[in-house]
Amino acid sequence: MKNNLSATGNVLHIKNMVCPRCIMAVTNCLEGLGLHPLSVELGSASLEEPLDEETRRRIKEALTPLGFELLDNPQARLVEQVKTALIALVHYNKEPLRTNLSRYLADRLHTDYSSLSKLFSETTGTTIEKYFIAQKIERAKELIVYGELTLNEIADQLGYSSAAYLSSQFKSVTGLTPTHFKLLKENRRKALDEL
Repeated sequence: MKNNLSATGNVLHIKNMVCPRCIMAVTNCLEGLGLHPLSVELGSASLEEPLDEETRRRIKEALTPLGFELLDNPQARLVEQVKTALIALVHYNKEPLRTNLSRYLADRLHTDYSSLSKLFSETTGTTIEKYFIAQKIERAKELIVYGELTLNEIADQLGYSSAAYLSSQFKSVTGLTPTHFKLLKENRRKALDEL
């Protein structure tokens, strides 16, 4: 399996980074340990300092109570990179989703899609496509709760061919129609790291 994981000794691969607040929390944590992050992104941090075992141990101990985990296994890193890429695509992309998922992941991770798909399924017990749909439904829930867009606009933003198709998939995943979901008083959204 060909991939382009960083081989440098100053890159951390971090599980459960799903939002800009996670980036801020990891940055603050690293700086609190006296380290100098060059960049912190969803799923990774690059440090000015080389990482010895003692520094990695200190980082791990500081990140764990915050809900983050260092990833040392290359396969676990690749699975987390797939999740991070899909979260970024669905939740932080400014343009409507108009992409071929397999090509997007293969290009972004420099790895053949069939290898990614097999590893992801074996590791997580679900397919990349089902994970992608779960992310899209969570994003739809968020947009429905905000109430700023119509269901047609949400469907378009998430790359659905129609509001009816979004509604059908929404009901299949949640057991509720988007309209019924909006009427519920309780928040039935899931945390992104729980998907």
